[in-house]
Amino acid sequence: MNVDGDDYKPADEFSETNGYDEPQVEPLPPPDGRESVAPTALSPPPLPDSSTQTPAPVPQPKPHTPYRPNYKPTLMLSGHSRSISSVKFSPDGSMLASCAADKLVKLWDSETGDIIHTFEGHTEGVSDVAWSGNGDFLASASDDKTVRLWSMEDYAERKVLYGHTNFVFCVNFSPSSSLLASGGFDESVRVWDVSKGKTLKTLPAHSDPVTAVTFNHDGTLIASCSMDGLIRIWDTESGQCLKTLADDDNPICSHIKFTPNSVFILASTQDSTIRLWKAQTSKCVKTYTGHTNRTYCISTDFAPGHKHIVSGSEDMKVYIWDLQTREIVQVLEGHRDVVLAVASHPTRPMIASAAMEKDLTIRIWADEPLDGV
Repeated sequence: MNVDGDDYKPADEFSETNGYDEPQVEPLPPPDGRESVAPTALSPPPLPDSSTQTPAPVPQPKPHTPYRPNYKPTLMLSGHSRSISSVKFSPDGSMLASCAADKLVKLWDSETGDIIHTFEGHTEGVSDVAWSGNGDFLASASDDKTVRLWSMEDYAERKVLYGHTNFVFCVNFSPSSSLLASGGFDESVRVWDVSKGKTLKTLPAHSDPVTAVTFNHDGTLIASCSMDGLIRIWDTESGQCLKTLADDDNPICSHIKFTPNSVFILASTQDSTIRLWKAQTSKCVKTYTGHTNRTYCISTDFAPGHKHIVSGSEDMKVYIWDLQTREIVQVLEGHRDVVLAVASHPTRPMIASAAMEKDLTIRIWADEPLDGV
């Protein structure tokens, strides 16, 4: 994700999660053997006696006051006939892509809510969609064991990627858009050459279905997560597994996303918890709770501004947490079924959410700051 500008830099690069203390500097003793010298006319004035001085007050850090967003529903999009599994804003935010168990991929105008195009071609339900970084292509992952590439120039199907031997559950482009990673129920992660439509590497990634794949900010790393409860980080070029992140209880991991600086990984797990992992140390530094997630693979994202976290929930709500304090700062209500998918607009304070069979709507929410905030 391209995150330019101060508004979209994580707060102090997640300063409260860095875990480093300021180094303490001790005063140096006088060199050994040096005699004290009587002051002369050329000597600097003596320092004031510290015992008689009132110490300067030590500045106290200001307490973190969470900004409380005020998201309101602005659009409700209807068109899918089965559970909606994924929604993603285009890189420039002008369009929203969605996919569902109805085998369709739909493209919407994010400003008006109008349907732009419906992509047909998959023969089974579609579990995930992803945009190329330049916005030229959309990829979709399906239970028909294929990944399909759709052109935004003429809305045509450009390539069908064959290779997975079971349902394809997740897909993502590299930042350069030259590579594509996909994962699924064959427990593997495949890395594809987008221009050739060919598999470059097949990683024997997990011992259960792969639920999410993502690249870091420069494309040198791929992260994957699985129903086996593990998060694995891979070297993109060599395919070597560099690190494995795991919680003691090993809950099913539903979704992962790198922070913009790639230092942390946000992970959604089916113990109704979202965890923030520091990749380098393999430590979980923060947890976010309050929503319900025990059954479905529910996505999570950084809300616009990257100072909040947003997630769907099985109680039909959308939850927003303050990134630093872990406090729930807003709960969005209106859906009538499990909210499986959420996505954040790349440049504006807008969120999209989508729900399952008893609802079948996509809702767009916009932050309308309260007076005086």
